[in-house]
Amino acid sequence: MRDFRYAAPTSLADATSILLGGGEVRILAGGTDLLPRMRDGSVVADTVLDVKRVPGMLDIVRVDGGLRLGAAVPFHRIRDDPRIVRAYPALTDAARIVGGWQIQARASAGGNLCNASPAADTTPALIVERASCRIVGPEGERLVPAAGFCTAPGRTVLESGELLTSLELPAPEERAGSRYVRFIPRNEMDIAVAGAAAWVRLDEDGKTVADARVALAAVAPTAVEAPDAAVSLIGGPATEAAFAAAGEIAREAARPITDMRGPADYRRHLAGVLVKRTLAGAADRAAGGSREPILFGNRDR
Repeated sequence: MRDFRYAAPTSLADATSILLGGGEVRILAGGTDLLPRMRDGSVVADTVLDVKRVPGMLDIVRVDGGLRLGAAVPFHRIRDDPRIVRAYPALTDAARIVGGWQIQARASAGGNLCNASPAADTTPALIVERASCRIVGPEGERLVPAAGFCTAPGRTVLESGELLTSLELPAPEERAGSRYVRFIPRNEMDIAVAGAAAWVRLDEDGKTVADARVALAAVAPTAVEAPDAAVSLIGGPATEAAFAAAGEIAREAARPITDMRGPADYRRHLAGVLVKRTLAGAADRAAGGSREPILFGNRDR
């Protein structure tokens, strides 16, 4: 690892100034991705900008009935926060399976999003929970939907001098639930072959789907929504057959590649299977079922 400057600003103004100060500036939140890549030389940094001292980056606060989640809040706090478990269970599903406990003590949902991996576990969960990304830069601040934050593998909408400061989660709706499920072939390969998140709101009768959202991971250059699959459910019964049919529709949104984790056809098939399961889990939670994750080791098949 080559020498670099370390900076730990205590204000947003100082952080954006450093980002605009020239050279290669890399942001450090948890460092679980950045530091290994700096060691192997795949990432070069003239300055490492530690954002954990910037006000708000480590906060979880209520805002207009929803939550503002600081971009550097580590996964273990997301995983264990009863407000998030209750209101945004798909996000806690994802937080509990990112790496091991040591990783979860450092890594953050904001960092996971900014890393822009197509296989990131938290991105589809944030999409179905309708999270917005608060970005601050030299021109002020803006909000970008989580669904539009990543533009390609390793690339985001962040422009020069901009910093992701928080994730804004809307107020939860009644009779709604969410779920995230992924498939990995073994615990030693902690990257999803395919993943799916779903959000379901039931009608007053508790048996009809009033609204739904579906998003996929690891089957396209970025996490993607499957709106046709969601629309197919609205107004219909919350049944296994309906969820299976939606899973088949969701496969059309998948554009996987063949790599060491599996062939494209296999990953497309998995997308459909996982959508069926995640919809069933989301509907069960919407009906009052447990919001604790259902895990098989570190896998969900």
